Amino acid sequence: MTDDTPDLAALRRRLTAFAAARQWQPYHTPKNLAAALSVEASELVEIFQWLTPEESARVMDDPGTAHRVRDEVADVLAYLLQFCEVLGVDPLAALDAKIDRNESRFPVPGSGGDPARGDGEEKRGGRGGSGE
Repeated sequence: MTDDTPDLAALRRRLTAFAAARQWQPYHTPKNLAAALSVEASELVEIFQWLTPEESARVMDDPGTAHRVRDEVADVLAYLLQFCEVLGVDPLAALDAKIDRNESRFPVPGSGGDPARGDGEEKRGGRGGSGE
């Protein structure tokens, strides 16, 4: 992050002001924002849909595709931040707490824990994700 990159709180304020200036608050319900977030995430997936793993690793090498990826990432983040604003969720605190839970649920291999059942629950989801 560079010195001129806005922080998360500043971006949240800008998004709130942007929506308020356009009187969009009545449409920014949790349901609508969750649906919009899903749509934007799907648009990000669409960019990678038919690429090989090797091609997907090089996607940012093509300026046109890189621009699309950045735009979709921005859309996903914008809707996520608006969703969190409406529900009063601190996204950084939520992520921090989730990482803490996942560190307990999925111990480092060889650390003495069972990596498939870190907290006694059956493992759900794939590697490297949220761990649900």
